[in-house]
Amino acid sequence: MNIAVIGLGYWGPNLLRNLYESQTTEKLIACDLDETKLQRIKLKYPTVEIESDYQKLLRRDDIDAAIVATPVSLHFPIAHALLEAGKHVFVEKPMTQNSQEAEKLVETAEKNNRVLMVGHTFEYSPPVLKIKELIDSKELGDVYYISMSRVNLGLHQKDVSVIWDLAPHDFSMLFYWLNQQPKRISAMGKDCVQKNIPDVAFINIEFPDGCIANMQVSWLAPSKLRRTAIVGNKKMLVYDDTENIEKVKIYDKGVEYKDPETFGEYQLSYRSGDIISPYIQNFEPLRREMNHFIECCQNGKKPISDGRSGLRVIKALEAAEKSLRNNSQVVEIA
Repeated sequence: MNIAVIGLGYWGPNLLRNLYESQTTEKLIACDLDETKLQRIKLKYPTVEIESDYQKLLRRDDIDAAIVATPVSLHFPIAHALLEAGKHVFVEKPMTQNSQEAEKLVETAEKNNRVLMVGHTFEYSPPVLKIKELIDSKELGDVYYISMSRVNLGLHQKDVSVIWDLAPHDFSMLFYWLNQQPKRISAMGKDCVQKNIPDVAFINIEFPDGCIANMQVSWLAPSKLRRTAIVGNKKMLVYDDTENIEKVKIYDKGVEYKDPETFGEYQLSYRSGDIISPYIQNFEPLRREMNHFIECCQNGKKPISDGRSGLRVIKALEAAEKSLRNNSQVVEIA
């Protein structure tokens, strides 16, 4: 396949590197308005073509697909034009600025029979794949609740809240693990540093099967934390992405309630067993993600993180932001 990478800011060069090193493409084109960035890519990858105007790519019949890694405000117009030009499209997260744009991209991809895939990279990471396997196999039993923290003393964005910056990662993992879309969301937060741009938020999510989740995202924390706890009726699990080894630990712990045998009598039975760190394969998620995109384009497969997956994340982000801006009002998701 011949693939263009549009946008060479932070993430674009990483995507281009994985495509280049995987040797799964015949022709690679790097596109950006910044000539300095283009020359830097050309120096590092001499065989990669460079282009400053993405609209010229629309008219090229030799380009099969494109990666859109531009600022979020440009995701929709560029991705929509590419789909209408008959190209398969991969869009970085978040897919668009709102659900109306996301729905339009999904409709356009389906109308033109093109692959639309979203860059939910964590859905291709070894720990997240292992957790999906454990949940689907009922190793943890029925999931009661999930608690997630994604905080650090990080880069404050100027145009979006911390919800739109950090929460897409955790929303995409949640929905992938549970294979559900939430039915209601509420959120509270605070703009500590920049007025009207919340830099800390606490999000509550409720799913149709009764599972609940809590998510904390922040640019204003003393240390970096990427931690998820999943509590089931059989076992519990902790996923710490900051750990170099043993990122996932399974705790054979739980509590059982026994009906009272006499009036006013009850008994709780606590279980505390082994702690196991399962074997997890080691591979680069971005490489797996890019290979999956190419495979879907070539074979007509539906991507794991397809356009509809991106749409449900956008709807969740909108609901959380709306709740935060309206005194933590609960927002129902259709």
